[in-house]
Amino acid sequence: MASGRLAGKRILITGAGSGIGRATALRFAREGAAAIHVVDRLQDRADSVVAELTDLGVEAVGICADLGSIDACQAAIDTATRGDLPLDVVVSNAAAWTEEPFLELKDESWHRLIAVNLTASFVIGQRAARVMARHGGGVILYTASVSGLGASRSFSHYCVAKAGILSLVKSMAVELAPNHIRVNAVSPGPVDTQQSVDIVGDAAMAKFRESFPVVPMDRLASADEVASAFLYLASDDASYVTGHNLVVDGGLTAQVYDVPEA
Repeated sequence: MASGRLAGKRILITGAGSGIGRATALRFAREGAAAIHVVDRLQDRADSVVAELTDLGVEAVGICADLGSIDACQAAIDTATRGDLPLDVVVSNAAAWTEEPFLELKDESWHRLIAVNLTASFVIGQRAARVMARHGGGVILYTASVSGLGASRSFSHYCVAKAGILSLVKSMAVELAPNHIRVNAVSPGPVDTQQSVDIVGDAAMAKFRESFPVVPMDRLASADEVASAFLYLASDDASYVTGHNLVVDGGLTAQVYDVPEA
């Protein structure tokens, strides 16, 4: 593809085998990306998205990696930049979760969630920034969450990790601005993804697809709607935007409360 807002860009997206990561990869491909590296912990999911991207005329490479390991994070960046190739856009999207009440939250669950959601965000971001600094700049984006803005019962470790990402984004944006590197986050609200199905089950998701009254817009977001936010932040349309958290939640966090019936 010769035209589009991301024409000729080299891109790496973690957690790109499904959901928001997959939708973002496909959207970037349609906007002219030259090469997209698809990182996922499941080889078959990575391979499936690589095939879709290849059909769109994009150079696509699948990287199977468990980003709970610092070495795996480093290896993903090394693969995408072999021979000191540039990286123009990185989307750190991979996430892990468990559903455990705070009083029963296991130590291993805490360490795993922090490793995949927060430590990997640091490692991927820092290593990508080093490459971008050598090549004149770039864009680093994160999938945060409205969970980083407050609390969700039984997801305290997830909320803490996402809140950490939001702080990381601000620190990186300030320090990396002289290197012409922009750093931003997207915080989705409830989204219709495989992860959501995994959390609530097929029957509940079928009901939620019809109506989701917790959200003022009374529906779930689609993965494509979140991908649109990433496209804006990755493109030159957002050339003066850095250190920002773009909330995509249908008005969820705008609402305080309704007075209950007496």
